[in-house]
Amino acid sequence: MEKKKVSVVTGGSGFVGSHLVDLLINEGHEVRCIVRKSSSLKWLQNKDVKIFDCGLFDREKLTDLLKDADYLYHIAGVVKAKTEEGYYKGNVETTRTLLEALENSGNKNIQRVVIMSSQTACGPSLNGEVCNEETIPHPITTYGRSKRAQEELALTYKDKFPITITRAPAVYGERDTEIYLVFKTYKQGLLTVIGFDKKELSLIHVADLVRGVYESSLSEKAIGEIYFVSSEEFYTWEVVGNELAKVFGKKAITLKLPHFIVYTVAAIAQFFAMFSSKPATFNLEKARDFVQTYWTCDVSKAKRDFGYSQKVSLSEGLKRTISWYKEMKWL
Repeated sequence: MEKKKVSVVTGGSGFVGSHLVDLLINEGHEVRCIVRKSSSLKWLQNKDVKIFDCGLFDREKLTDLLKDADYLYHIAGVVKAKTEEGYYKGNVETTRTLLEALENSGNKNIQRVVIMSSQTACGPSLNGEVCNEETIPHPITTYGRSKRAQEELALTYKDKFPITITRAPAVYGERDTEIYLVFKTYKQGLLTVIGFDKKELSLIHVADLVRGVYESSLSEKAIGEIYFVSSEEFYTWEVVGNELAKVFGKKAITLKLPHFIVYTVAAIAQFFAMFSSKPATFNLEKARDFVQTYWTCDVSKAKRDFGYSQKVSLSEGLKRTISWYKEMKWL
């Protein structure tokens, strides 16, 4: 009997990571999840996975569990922090420790290391020009700059390991708690839209994202490369609103918020977060992200190199996601 491939996943207890874990189990892999001791394991319960709660700074344990790994999928990251140091520690230093541990493990048989990055590492589409892998990175937030620094660090290891970097745009789907808030307010009869201009974005269902990440890890062409894994279509909030109306069977009131209101709300949230141990979910940098006219990216390179394509349409993705939220009594 052929030995199972060993896949190590960081961030496997989270939204995207847990969906990747499901896919890897279905593909017959032995899955090892690196989590923090404080991580909730609800999306991993009753699944055939091995849990290592050593976090991403325990070099000794990381080195040991990477010795016989065939694949390493680094999905974990910090999307909100109170300080610049918090973003760089959570996105760059964790990656450094992980890659150093892999190097120290002496594992010469690793078939792929996939680093999950973000479109924010590249930045928004300037003057309406869709971002591709040739676009010069111009991140506009600390989070985006930390993800770009993570990419640059990972690429310094490409002569040591077969590394692939995947960039995701906005992601929605079952288990998500961020874009979920859009669905929640819609059900209450309100669709909040930022600004009066027609904003356009790439938006991917999590099933498409993790499949693209997995496909990239199997392609020889993808070694040492960066890819956008995204929707092939671009969406406006009007289109999203129309699709939501079909799924919910009712149309919500669209509330357009001027950019200055968005910045004002963000400033207030950021101010009050100063007195909390937790970072603000919404802050001035997030507001800067939100007011951009275009967050679009091109998947042509992923299509060419490993046959990626968008399988889940916006309509189907929203139906699946909202149905799951209702089943879980979130909506």
